[in-house]
Amino acid sequence: MSIVILGIESSCDDTSAAVIRDGVLLSNVIASQEVHAEFGGVVPELASRAHQQNIVPVVDTALKRAGISKSDLTAIGFTRGPGLLGSLLVGTSFAKGMSLGLRIPIVDVNHLHGHVLSHFIRRTEEDAVPEYPFICLLVSGGNSQIILVRNYNDMEIRGQTIDDAAGEAFDKCAKVMGLPYPGGPHIDRLAAEGDANRFKFAKPHIPGLDYSFSGLKTSFLYTLRDELKNNPEFIEQNKADLAASLQKTIIDILMQKLDKAVKQTGVKTVAIGGGVSANSGVRDAVADYCARNGLTAFIPPRVFTTDNAAMVAIAAYYKYLDKDFCRYDAVPYARVQV
Repeated sequence: MSIVILGIESSCDDTSAAVIRDGVLLSNVIASQEVHAEFGGVVPELASRAHQQNIVPVVDTALKRAGISKSDLTAIGFTRGPGLLGSLLVGTSFAKGMSLGLRIPIVDVNHLHGHVLSHFIRRTEEDAVPEYPFICLLVSGGNSQIILVRNYNDMEIRGQTIDDAAGEAFDKCAKVMGLPYPGGPHIDRLAAEGDANRFKFAKPHIPGLDYSFSGLKTSFLYTLRDELKNNPEFIEQNKADLAASLQKTIIDILMQKLDKAVKQTGVKTVAIGGGVSANSGVRDAVADYCARNGLTAFIPPRVFTTDNAAMVAIAAYYKYLDKDFCRYDAVPYARVQV
């Protein structure tokens, strides 16, 4: 008998629902919230209200696109955390209510585990998935981590940011340049037209495999401050070069620690995940690195880099196979490590 999982993702500002049958994706629907752009960042209260408006039509659309009815579902997976509590409460409450109504189990998913396991989402039976163990570079607006993945439920953080995340560095530097929110995609677009060696920004010297991006942000800010004193049009005249130099510096920081982790662990497979893995420079750098070193690279389709329910559904699918269900008194959590 087929195992059909409905996945629900509501950790931040994207409401998403997906359906997976026996590990193969049938549908993945995402409703984004445009309201936050004018505030330069996600407003938690507005996000939770938008989730309440979106979750019913999003789930309904996911079921219809998958060609199934509610009665076909085997279990419901949902993001329990980390994330914004108000947003998580919407998805958690909906999953519990639907589970009780259908009398099927619920499976709670760690949002970060979902990003790591996004590489196991298959659109067809023939799609390749990583072999354990592998290294996953998880880079997003809130996290920068190097994770040794031994199994779907056995992950070890080998390095992580001690202050800001890579995605935060992209967005905040973009903000001081006057670019719209979220700034990462705008930096990516401009970087393609710029000289990546034009400007030099500070790179941290952190021992081990941990990351730091606060010094880079400060260096970038001071560069703009000093140049604007002499030329008020400095940013506008140098946007592409600034973006390219910033992107190159962030990638250099990421790749230096990734290379160190690969040599320490001896793994033969490298994967990337999280919102920053949509960045063209990051994707190219990882692909080139793996090609030069005889490693297998897993780079997710861009639709699976941002918050999406397909990754929740596949994580829930593996937990369901182990009968690892969630109690109804479980509550969402804002922060937790992988």
